[in-house]
Amino acid sequence: MATTFSNLVYHIVFSTKNRLPLIGRGERDPFYQYIGGIVRTERGALLEIGGMPDHIHLLVRFKPDFPVPAAVRTIKANSSRWWNARHGQNGRFEWQAGYGVFSVSESQVPRVQRYIQTQEEHHARVSFRDELVELLNRHGISFDERYLLG
Repeated sequence: MATTFSNLVYHIVFSTKNRLPLIGRGERDPFYQYIGGIVRTERGALLEIGGMPDHIHLLVRFKPDFPVPAAVRTIKANSSRWWNARHGQNGRFEWQAGYGVFSVSESQVPRVQRYIQTQEEHHARVSFRDELVELLNRHGISFDERYLLG
């Protein structure tokens, strides 16, 4: 019998379309809980979630047979549908088309969790653009400035 052992942890970041600051403090908890439910439905584990009014960070663990692009597509589609149904915005809430995804070593999970938990303090000093550039550089990902926040 063949057995597969895995521990695939991802830090996923994406923003609202046009970086609109739509996710207010009072709405974050139910929204984040709903997103956690989406992740669990996809057989994943949400280890941490947090963000700002215009973007979100997820720390998730997925099985090796579940592709990350499909997970992100499902999370975005279902969460925006839920948001619009709850807030009656008729499609006003949308996520950006792209996203950032970074692999995380198990030894770094607590560090990334703290980072996600302290987004408000972090963004008092660093813009989302600068944060994204730092993440891309730290992970050795080349990028074209024209598509950075698209």
